[in-house]
Parts: sequence; C-alpha cells; structure tokens
Amino acid sequence: MTVLGAVFRPQNPPERLRAVAMAAEAAGLEQLWLWEDCFLESGIASAAAALAWTERLGVGIGLLPVPLRNVALTAMEAATLYRLFPDRVHLGVGHGVQDWMGQVGARVESPVTLLGEYLDALRALLAGERVTTSGRYVQLDEVALDWPPLAPPRIYAGARGPRSIRLCGAHADGTLLDSITDADGVRAARALIEQGRAAAGRTDEHVIVASLLAVTGPDAAARLAAERTPQHAPGAGVAGDAHAVAAAVRALAEAGAATVIVQPTADEADPEGFVRFVAEEVRPLV
Repeated sequence: MTVLGAVFRPQNPPERLRAVAMAAEAAGLEQLWLWEDCFLESGIASAAAALAWTERLGVGIGLLPVPLRNVALTAMEAATLYRLFPDRVHLGVGHGVQDWMGQVGARVESPVTLLGEYLDALRALLAGERVTTSGRYVQLDEVALDWPPLAPPRIYAGARGPRSIRLCGAHADGTLLDSITDADGVRAARALIEQGRAAAGRTDEHVIVASLLAVTGPDAAARLAAERTPQHAPGAGVAGDAHAVAAAVRALAEAGAATVIVQPTADEADPEGFVRFVAEEVRPLV
C-alpha cells in the first residue's frame, strides 16, 4: 500500500504547527513532512515539537541542507530523535539551494561531492560506527555517537538533477523527489537511482518519496497555475476534488513512488483542513 502524507509548509508561522500536527494525528494521517527552507523554520526543532505533541504520526524532515550543518551535529540531533520517537522519524538531507547557501557563506564548489561524503558519514555514524574520514569537505577523527539509534535508520536524500539522483541511489537509502516531478519523472528517477545503486553494488531496499502539489476548492485551477514554475514537469501537480488528487497519487505510486506526500500551495489558508482532506477524503481512494 502506498504511504500517504502531507506537508506543513514553513510559510505558516511556527505556532501553527501544533494544531496541524494534532489535526493530522486525529485524522489518521500517516506522515507529516516539514521543510527546512532558508530562512523560515528549523527542521529539527519543528520535528521534535510535532513528535512530542503526537503519539502515532510519522514526521519527516525534507530537507536539511548539508552545507549548513556539520555532519556530527546532524547525527547527534537525528539520533536523539530516533531514540526518543522510535519508528516515527523520517530524515532527509540535500545539498541546499545554492543561492541561500551563498547568503550564509556556506556555498561549496562541488555540492554533489559534499552530499556524497556527508551521506556516507551520516549513515555510518547513525549505524553506531566509529568514523574517521578525510574527504574534500567532511573530516572526522574517531567520531562515534554514545547514543546511536537502536537500529540503523533509513536516510533519504533529495535531488533534482541526474547526477544528484544517481548519487542518491549510491549513497542514500531513499530519494525525495520534489513537486516539480510528474509520473514520467519518477520513472526516469528510478532508472537513475538503479544506475547509482548498481555502480555502488547496493542490493538493499531503496524507497522513493514523491511530492504532489495539490489544490482543491472552487479556485483550484487558478491557484495551481499561480504556484507552478517553469521547472514543473507538464504533468506535475493536480487541481480538483479528492478523486482527482487520489488519481494523481496513484499515478506517482504506479511509477515507482512508495510514499506520496501531498503538498498544499504556499497560500493555503487552512492547513489543518488540508491535512484532514488528505487523510479523510484522499486516503480511502488510494
């Protein structure tokens, strides 16, 4: 069965998160995903709060931009969440939006190289290993977590370009595809991921998480058009009722997405109602 989730967008003020998380839990939503976009809201702090307010809801972070965070710090924070809230945390990292990284003095010459080094180190640390590495960007000297997760967690990476998507297959346990991607894009990403996995000799499970921009209501088509960018694939996004959204979810799942995260527009005035719509009206149709 396809896992279904929704996004709490950081265009909402942080104090709105509690009501949205509790609405998602009450409605039976499987996952609520948060963004760490510059310069809006912290992924780790928001995730910890949402997890503490709920008992069953899975909480995803997509994505932590790795140039902003030393890998040992990310491992410490992630391990704490995994220990406090077993089986409810879904962590994703990415190389970040380069303009934003430049604004804070964290832009690197090769974001893809950094992401690969970072993923290898992060996965090893969270697996309880003692890590020494001297890469181009990631340097660790006998670093090990005192409180690693009880079991190695699945670490996701987000990507758009072909090189980055191949890297996800080689170095991550799952790939996050953003809402510019349609079903054809998911199929193309699957092929690239498999290329990366084959080159790295990986045979373990790799989970694809696809985001779906969805708008409902009488002005849905206009709001969707306003949110779309030139980067969106022709079939990306859906406007309509629960049946239309469910059909778009099924298309992404049939293309290879194990999890589909339904994303509201930035101007969504009722984020609590949106998560209830996904859980109560779309979920039964998927």
